[in-house]
Amino acid sequence: MSDKRRKITWSAWHQARQLMWRYRRTLTVGFVLMIINRVSSFFLPGTSKWLIDEVIGNGRMDLLTPLALVAVGATVVQAGSSYLLSNVISIAGQRAIMEMCRDIHDHVIHLPAKFFEKHKSGELISRVMNDAQGIRNLMGTGIVMLAGGVVTAILALTILFVLYWQLTLIICLILVVFGGFMAYAFRALRPVFRERQKIRSDVTGSLGETLGGIRLVKVYGAENREQQKFSDGAYHLFSLISKTIRGTSATVALGTVIVGVIGALMIVLGGRAITEGVLTLGDFVMYLFVVGVMVAPIIQMAMVGTQVSEAFAGLDRIRELMTEAREDEDESQRKVLTGVRGEVILEDVHFRYDETVPVIQGVSLQAREGMTTALVGSSGSGKSTLVSLIMGFSQPQKGRILIDGQDLSTLKLKDYRSYLGVVMQDEFLFDGTISNNIRYAKPDANDAEIEHVSRIANVHEFVQGFPDAYNTIVGERGVKLSGGQRQRIAIARAILANPRILVLDEATSNLDTESEALIQEGFRNLRKGRTTFVIAHRLSTIQSADQILVLEEGRIVERGNHSKLYKIGGRYRELHDQQFRYEKDLYINPGENFIQ
Repeated sequence: MSDKRRKITWSAWHQARQLMWRYRRTLTVGFVLMIINRVSSFFLPGTSKWLIDEVIGNGRMDLLTPLALVAVGATVVQAGSSYLLSNVISIAGQRAIMEMCRDIHDHVIHLPAKFFEKHKSGELISRVMNDAQGIRNLMGTGIVMLAGGVVTAILALTILFVLYWQLTLIICLILVVFGGFMAYAFRALRPVFRERQKIRSDVTGSLGETLGGIRLVKVYGAENREQQKFSDGAYHLFSLISKTIRGTSATVALGTVIVGVIGALMIVLGGRAITEGVLTLGDFVMYLFVVGVMVAPIIQMAMVGTQVSEAFAGLDRIRELMTEAREDEDESQRKVLTGVRGEVILEDVHFRYDETVPVIQGVSLQAREGMTTALVGSSGSGKSTLVSLIMGFSQPQKGRILIDGQDLSTLKLKDYRSYLGVVMQDEFLFDGTISNNIRYAKPDANDAEIEHVSRIANVHEFVQGFPDAYNTIVGERGVKLSGGQRQRIAIARAILANPRILVLDEATSNLDTESEALIQEGFRNLRKGRTTFVIAHRLSTIQSADQILVLEEGRIVERGNHSKLYKIGGRYRELHDQQFRYEKDLYINPGENFIQ
């Protein structure tokens, strides 16, 4: 086992202790009820000795009614305590799962953006919802049943030693061997449970990816390929589940064999003890009952043990996720940001996603308050990475980003982002109403505000064509709307945020010419007094920008306004003329140029 694995396993134990301490009052009540339940289970076997030796053997008929009342009373207490135990502990287990899921979710959504670039959303959903399920066996009936089995074994062995210590000693030796086998089985099954949960997350993530891209799957006739991929994952999961079932069944089967061996020993040794006068018939019957009371929980412990092993496997995976550094981990040490004007300065900024591929190399720029800065360049030149740095999604390895003269790395991200507005190329809409999607930027916005920003973004006109207007459900990721409609809703959302710093990443890429013309005026009004960063391949949309930065291979190779850069005749003019010729040819010969 690697040092990392040992560390995670130790953390899982630590986390389990923390959980038990958090629910210590409920568990204490559960343990008390469990002890009452286990102690009461011995009364009925105890009455068998008195019934056989005294009532039947010695004719003590006066004891018959009291013995019956003791048996009934003990049974009622046992049933009542079992009912209360199940309710108290099971509900505590479900509460623990709910709170664990909530804590994992809170942690995950506060992880940095780069974390989500490495993990599928379906996988993370599975880890949030499924990995915590096993802890019901720690906070629920599982841990109490384990403790109950131990208590029952101690009480039973005490009685059995008093009745016939020689046979009891042999039974103890057999149970020690059984306990050793169970310990081995738990160690062997734990990594299997862990792998099972990992594969379940992978399969769930792959399924979510397939369903999210179902249109692409259908267009390219990839249904069979996706089905095969899912089947392979499902079969792998099935093989792991089968392995855990076989392991669990083996422990139960061995327990059954142990019961048979103990039964055979009692027949041989117990029968001999009766004939030799070491045990009375009542003692022997009581011995049989007490062994039965002891062995049943031990077999049950084998089942619960595998469940607890599964719980620790889940805790291992949860701990892995919870040890990922949160984006706001050092937020308390950062400065509060108020009253942002909007000046953004980058000083010799360098950034790379890994050690071998530099993405941003020595970029410096100044965007004064209210200035519009356009970023242009070839695909992969670093435009989106640069605005990602400005939005605080990543941190530069070298250099500084200053907001109104303050280093962004020293400011509270939540405060800073409250002054940000963004419209991305592939904008995301939630499955809800149009008004709620716009209101996401300002939850307390009223209907008048929603309509106002919708008119600016050219949303109001097409919304009025829907029967439910602003209450129209857009579907998952806005699937019921066109690309242009989704993007205009996103623009309205950004306008509603009333940001000091605005980022437009291909914000008009999905708009037709008419819609774009209508929105450009709204954008011009929106940009007034706001610092704006625009990424656009359609260079005609940025000619009014205060400054245009041309990026290539992560460096700024040209900077200036449209007129200056066009006159220079450098990279900007080359991009501009290429696009102009392409759009002209596309307009004249759309069928031919579409495939060129």
